[in-house]
Amino acid sequence: MTVQVTITPNGRMSLPADIRKRLGLAGGGALLVEETPDGVILRTVAQSIAHAQALARHYTGDMPEASVDAFLSRRREDSGE
Repeated sequence: MTVQVTITPNGRMSLPADIRKRLGLAGGGALLVEETPDGVILRTVAQSIAHAQALARHYTGDMPEASVDAFLSRRREDSGE
């Protein structure tokens, strides 16, 4: 779905009510803004977390040794700490 919104002179914009309801933002809420080469992406915090988890799964698969803790542990072992 594509909708056009207007940005006021002071930089504010309003999301249409039906979009806010679908995103669970009916009573207010926070959106994260991601600037990309193709434009701007607005995500809820929950959507951003899900996106980050999907990226992590994509790059690590089902390899528990790919966790940050495992990486740091291996680095400590390699350095003799």
